[in-house]
Order: sequence, then C-alpha cells, then structure tokens
Amino acid sequence: MFSRLREDLECILQRDPAARSRWEVLTCYPGLHALWMHRIAHALWQRGFRWLGRFISNVSRFLTGIEIHPGATIGRRVFIDHGMGVVIGETAEIGDDCTLYQGVTLGGTSLARGAKRHPTLGRGVIVSAGAKVLGGFTVGDGARVGSNAVVLKEVPAGATAVGIPARILQRGADAQREAAANRMGFSAYGLSSNGDDPLIKALHGLIDHAAAQQRMIDKLVAALQRQGIAVDDVKADAPAVDPHQLDKLVDE
Repeated sequence: MFSRLREDLECILQRDPAARSRWEVLTCYPGLHALWMHRIAHALWQRGFRWLGRFISNVSRFLTGIEIHPGATIGRRVFIDHGMGVVIGETAEIGDDCTLYQGVTLGGTSLARGAKRHPTLGRGVIVSAGAKVLGGFTVGDGARVGSNAVVLKEVPAGATAVGIPARILQRGADAQREAAANRMGFSAYGLSSNGDDPLIKALHGLIDHAAAQQRMIDKLVAALQRQGIAVDDVKADAPAVDPHQLDKLVDE
C-alpha cells in the first residue's frame, strides 16, 4: 500500500512543474485524494458492498469535485490534474501512467445494463481539459485527446483526436496537414480563443485565401483587357467566389 502511495506522489512531482514538495502534493492535490478514496470505494464495490461504495464515491465528489464511479478500474500512476468536473463512468478502464485534466468526461452512450458503456484508455493516454470520450471503445496506448474534443470512436495507439466530433490525426501526412492548419490559426488542441470549432476555423482560412486569389485574378484579367488581350472565355469558365456566402454555408 505504501509503495502505491509513493508512486502516486512521485508521478505528480514528475508531471506537474507547479508541485514543489511531497507535502504539498499530499495535502493540496484533490486528484490524488479522489484516487485514494476511489480505491476504497472500488474495493467495497468488488466485494458486494455496492451502497457503501457509492456513498464513499459521493463523499469524494463533494470533497474534491471529481466524480469516479466505484465500478471504474484505474491503473497505477494515474494523474488527475486540477480535476474539477472530471467524471469517470462505471465501466471505464484507465491504464497505467494516464493523465486527465479538468472537465474530462469518460462517459457512456448506451442504456443497456451490464454492457461495456464507457471507454477504455490504454497506457500513457493524455486527455486534455474539457474533452469528452463517450462510448465503449478503446483509446490506444500513448494516444492524445485534445482540449474540448468530443471523441465518439476508437483512437489508434499514438494518434491524436481533436475537434467536435473528433477527427483522428495520424503521424506522417496528417501531421503535416495539421501543421499547415496551425499556420492558418488552427488550434491543434481544441477550440480557438474566439470559440470557433478548429475545423471551421481552418475552412474559414481557406475561404479567405480563395477570395484573395479571386481578387488577384480579377485584377490580372482587367490588366490584360486594358492591353487589348481578349479573356472573355476565361471569365466565363471561372465563376467568382463569394466569400460571405461560403462563410454562411460553413457556419451552418
């Protein structure tokens, strides 16, 4: 038991630069307190003391702001940072060395009793602030879930899920595409500062770029016409871009 407690303290000291001492972590980290109380509630739940397990879980929720169902399975060296508003459902499974931030929900989408309704997180998964992982699927080892993402399907190991609903970004071509989107103002780990959906923000950037190109084409055509070069067939084949209309379509 004491080795597990030492593990919990050390993993927080390693992952949180704001943690200055073991005493501070021991006394001031609600995520740590919630996990310790969950171990008691989970042990009671497994031994058939269901009401008592739920009662301890509810007391933990009141004290820490973190709701963990006593039926959930949580591995070693799990770190719940800040933790306020975290909800972990009954059939959720969290692997070793995972990190959850505030506002994370590991929820279910099925009403079937006894079914696997909540997600399974592999080893070393990071779920960023405000993310919702909903359903009985698996998030693979080392995967990352971006801030405010809503994940509704399986995430492969090592991949990143971002957006609403979440899109899966793999290494390689998708990573290069993500970098290009970042240069256009796309927030890789959730919603942008003005609240736009990341994909919508990237689309707006593409629309603005297309509109700027259309303006340049119009100027070139006008310059050619002034020089006596006929370009009527070009104008007929190239319909003008209306950025305002495109923006409305994207927003809808």
